[in-house]
Amino acid sequence: MKKPEPVQVVKQRRDAALHALVDHVPYIKYLGLSFDRRGDELTGVLPFDEKLIGNPLLPALHGGVTAAFLEVTAIITLSWSYLWEDIESGSLDFDIGGEIKLPRLPKTVDFSVDYLRSGLPRDAYARARINRSGRRYASVHVEGWQDNRDKLFAQATGHFVMPQRR
Repeated sequence: MKKPEPVQVVKQRRDAALHALVDHVPYIKYLGLSFDRRGDELTGVLPFDEKLIGNPLLPALHGGVTAAFLEVTAIITLSWSYLWEDIESGSLDFDIGGEIKLPRLPKTVDFSVDYLRSGLPRDAYARARINRSGRRYASVHVEGWQDNRDKLFAQATGHFVMPQRR
């Protein structure tokens, strides 16, 4: 019987896979987005930056930045859900120090954003919930907040075409 891997090795592999997924999208780098991982759950983090302000008189986050933040959170969460399965099952051969061949990202079919209040000049957070994910199609709901998880500043629903799996 094979001995279980040390927990640090498992965590390093999961974190390295998440970084590989996020780091190859230039727009994520431009916005400064990161993802906080707790088990298989991700929280998108959008650190405040002056370049993200759309209306300097309020000041408020640009609506396009808000929409992009929610959409990226949905796509990365969706991708992470099937990448997680592949990592945990061992079907994705991933060496911590080596290269990883990542699957393609889901393609957005439609994405509808509800702007509930102005995004303030501070850090923002988002979490996506996958309503349905099949071989070809997925539906995702995303919520964005700043200081208080119960006071959303935006939410969105998106539908995506899933990439073909190996």
